[in-house]
Amino acid sequence: MKPLIAPSVLAADFANLQRDIELVNDSEADWIHVDIMDGSFVPNISFGLPVCEAIQRHAQKPMDVHLMIEKPERYIKAFREAGASVISVHYEACDHLHRILQEIKGLGCKAGVALNPHTNVTLLEDTLVDIDLVVVMAVNPGFGGQSLIENTYRKVGKLKKMIENTGSQTLIEIDGGVNSDNAKSLLTAGADVLVAGSFVFKSPDPQSTIRDLKNVYTVV
Repeated sequence: MKPLIAPSVLAADFANLQRDIELVNDSEADWIHVDIMDGSFVPNISFGLPVCEAIQRHAQKPMDVHLMIEKPERYIKAFREAGASVISVHYEACDHLHRILQEIKGLGCKAGVALNPHTNVTLLEDTLVDIDLVVVMAVNPGFGGQSLIENTYRKVGKLKKMIENTGSQTLIEIDGGVNSDNAKSLLTAGADVLVAGSFVFKSPDPQSTIRDLKNVYTVV
């Protein structure tokens, strides 16, 4: 099965954001990935609700919103109203993860949980059946353009076995460092969704790059 591709607009040209959203609309991408950073949970500030609302006005693909923020439960409803179809919160930022997952689902969104590189996938054992999407951070969160951490492959394989053992339909999303050199290996390890920011938007032909990622198993 072909992977889902979610270009990250963190790497888009903010001065031409509508143009880049329309570029994704016209591509083989499946979702639009939106990274929200608060400068506290991660050492960077990206954008917030007004930009999400602006993206939604032009987006023809579901918005995959990744909250890299402290106390994400304060903003879940607001991001749903701003157009999010998928909302992912960080395990490390949630005191009451199960409650937050139920709130996200209650608003009609897919519920995701993101794990930092140091966080063991076994910590999701008791909530995995309630999770639609696990976002495996393949870099330390906060900045785009980083190289993928090699341990990611082992981590994805371990998580895939957990998912199979529970019989859940949870998807595995890889965020950070995805490119044409590692995409096939990530999918072979068990990934279902590939987030790509700089690799897409800094390429000479972003739509062709998206197409290649989408068809990585058939690219010679």
